[in-house]
Amino acid sequence: MIRPSVDHCPVPTEQQPLNEYEELKTSWLFCDCILNWRDYITKILWIWSLSWLVAGPIAAASFPPHKQLAHFILCGAAGASVGVILVLVRLFLGWLYVRDRLYNPTVFYEESGWYDGQTWTKPEEVIMRDRLIVSYEIKPILQRLKFTSAALAGMFLIGTIVWQLS
Repeated sequence: MIRPSVDHCPVPTEQQPLNEYEELKTSWLFCDCILNWRDYITKILWIWSLSWLVAGPIAAASFPPHKQLAHFILCGAAGASVGVILVLVRLFLGWLYVRDRLYNPTVFYEESGWYDGQTWTKPEEVIMRDRLIVSYEIKPILQRLKFTSAALAGMFLIGTIVWQLS
């Protein structure tokens, strides 16, 4: 029996899961997920700060800072967090897509357009390599994104409690 080789992969280069992973890992927003914790948190805080440019004026229109400072800050912070939530969702979906493509023993690909899709069954060595990448590279990224989302949810809870007390 002749085993299919990785060299004879019929999947176009840009649609091969390993290449999709490498491209995602080096792309602008997604590369932030593999930074050390300090740099990662700094990037998230930058996104949150930039989101204040939209959330701040809206919060000021609803709660004038000179009259209701606490409500202004809480509303602005929650509104600015929407930008962070959108970025986290985008990051999570992108990494999930690549994780699924790597973990799956078959690869669906398009040869020249949407009308001629094919499926390639990965050889055993490719499956093992791809699953190692999922286990040691992508799962920690997804865990970091889940932790960030949980921390953001915790901050929303704290903000809600402070809102009720003020």
